[in-house]
Amino acid sequence: MTLDQNKTPLYDAVKYHVKRNAVPLQIPGHKHGHGLEEYREFVGENVLRMDLNETRGIDMIWDPVTVIAEAERLLADSLGAKFAYFLINGTTSGVQAMIMSTCKPGDQIILPRNAHKSIFNGLILSGANPVYVQPEVDDYLSIVTSIRVESLRQAIDKNPAAKAVMAINPSYYGVAPDLRIIVSTAHERCIPVLVDEAHGTHMGFHAHFPVSAMAAGADMSAASLHKTGGSMTQSSALLIGNGKINPNYIKQVLNLTYTSSPSYILLCSLDVARKQLATRGTAMLERVLELAGWARKEINQIEGLFAPDKKYFEQSGHFSFDDTKLLVNVRKLGLTGYEVEEILAKDYNILIELADMYNILAIISLGEQKEYLEAFVKALQNIAAHAGGKEIKQIETVQFYPEVVLPPRQAFFSSKKSVPLEECAGEIAGEMVMVYPPGIPLVSMGEIITADIIEYVKMLKAEKCTLQGTTDPIVDNIMVLDI
Repeated sequence: MTLDQNKTPLYDAVKYHVKRNAVPLQIPGHKHGHGLEEYREFVGENVLRMDLNETRGIDMIWDPVTVIAEAERLLADSLGAKFAYFLINGTTSGVQAMIMSTCKPGDQIILPRNAHKSIFNGLILSGANPVYVQPEVDDYLSIVTSIRVESLRQAIDKNPAAKAVMAINPSYYGVAPDLRIIVSTAHERCIPVLVDEAHGTHMGFHAHFPVSAMAAGADMSAASLHKTGGSMTQSSALLIGNGKINPNYIKQVLNLTYTSSPSYILLCSLDVARKQLATRGTAMLERVLELAGWARKEINQIEGLFAPDKKYFEQSGHFSFDDTKLLVNVRKLGLTGYEVEEILAKDYNILIELADMYNILAIISLGEQKEYLEAFVKALQNIAAHAGGKEIKQIETVQFYPEVVLPPRQAFFSSKKSVPLEECAGEIAGEMVMVYPPGIPLVSMGEIITADIIEYVKMLKAEKCTLQGTTDPIVDNIMVLDI
């Protein structure tokens, strides 16, 4: 049966309830904003009227049977999935549910080492043991790209009892693996494939993009509609792609961490974003690609800057690229990416998504405006014109291979002590140390901290990079296992 993607059942039900203007003798306690007047004056009355508790007629997220159930069926249909579940704790909750529903304590899961912290937290919650696949490095850009199929195949051969394979599609930088082959390689061994698609919700709606998880035949994926699909921050979806995964068990796992007080504002944004993608997504993304292409062309005409496109990454034959990720290498300006990010924010009032030693990253998405990109290009032209022009000496891209001494869950529950950063070499990490964004741990719980990692952390601190995951916010000390 063909579903009508013009429908927004949950959004319509909530709008009806707002217009009904029922006497609210229930929570939330602000009572349509009357108890939060300053906030209501700024955000508007409708937003606070949509801030509902579980109420007759608007369904319940943890056991939906009416409008939420219908909205989830529409979402699954639009994304090519068999089942879909709304998430309002971000893709983090979906990633953790995927791991917990396929891995029990002690089971092995094969995953890229450049995974997001949510995956590492999923290991702690599930008790699964990681088998890392090291991703490739682009030496010119000095970024980690993605894993090659050959590396995955070797990991499966060495660990045939693994219960799942995790893939990232695409990376924060926009690089995507050969996902179809990854899926078929794992399925040959009857291993399910889970996909962190936090940055790729839009990819299934236009042929130019790398293949989406569902189109590639993945068993499950978690997609951040709020990142690239148009919904509000914190709203995402968990997708099931075939009949091999029990949807009822998935729901049980989700219910372990679901809030009992969901935000219908976020849920409605998912319903409307899905409708928009399903009915107008291709045309909207065509415009986005045109804008991204224009900006990339202009930036590549600025001396000292390089913005790679899909063709650049496809040369290797192993990877693809999402052209809505506007990656700009700035090394030849004599400035670091961190410095360019700071200049853009302070001098031009322009906020970008990410910076590293040699690059900056801007995200081009559904709501993009030409004037935003014109301002960005003009700012880069001015920065380049006044830069020193002495190319920064490129440091070899740091890719650590930390030794896993204890499973993350065991390390998490072990006794810990605080040790000065300078004295941590040889210690077992009791917490994660990560650059955020993108949220990829340099060292994770249960791994040996090496002298190289310490030196790299010191360099990042000197560049005023944002480091997270540590109890000490300035990372002068790290929690290590007290054994």
